[in-house]
Amino acid sequence: MKNPFASLLSGRAADAPGGQKTKRINLALQGGGAHGAFTWGVLDHLLSDERLTVEGISGTSAGAVNAVMLADGLARGGRAEAQKRLADFWRAVSSTGNLPAVQRAVMERLLSFTPLEGTPVQAWLDGVSRYFSPYDINPLNINPLQELIERFVDFEALRAFSDLQIFISATNVQTGRVRIFPREKITAAAVMASACLPLLFRAVEIDGVPYWDGGYLGNPVIFPFFAPPRLKMCWSFRSIR
Repeated sequence: MKNPFASLLSGRAADAPGGQKTKRINLALQGGGAHGAFTWGVLDHLLSDERLTVEGISGTSAGAVNAVMLADGLARGGRAEAQKRLADFWRAVSSTGNLPAVQRAVMERLLSFTPLEGTPVQAWLDGVSRYFSPYDINPLNINPLQELIERFVDFEALRAFSDLQIFISATNVQTGRVRIFPREKITAAAVMASACLPLLFRAVEIDGVPYWDGGYLGNPVIFPFFAPPRLKMCWSFRSIR
């Protein structure tokens, strides 16, 4: 099978200008439900190509989840560990995973593995969301996504991993502006904020400021890559409809 990324690489890595052995790239990972699973497959392929070195990642919503899984693996043990962390997470949230019932329901709604548009289930969800908010049906603000993320990611190690830049975006509910969390500020709460669907979760508060899903304003944001000398090559992965 032909390598779909071959056209983006100028010959063999060893023949690159200046004797550069690898091409440094930035990755922009979109959100949007099951697109996250599609992105996992792309990331797995990229990690297998030693001609490429990931220098920066920007992620939103499901893309933010992929971003921290990728960064956590690279920080722990390089390419192979990153592939393992991504595979372990996506297999856990798949239909054959061993998640508790509550986490399973949340992940299926968040990642939308099953198309709901035009189905009775979608009509029911739309009806419920018009009369009840997460503040009504979840007064204790229980978010199973946080436990799942903390189970897979060592955020302290991620924040200390200076070889990789990572940016996660969320929407400031009060101002309607995008908030970018750089690597040094990324926590489980930041990832939850980036993936906070208003009809599913209560707004995630960080330092007293409420945030919703970052996909409303940047899916994903790429402008953090434009500050010299950060811009090398930026690949944005979006599934084709």
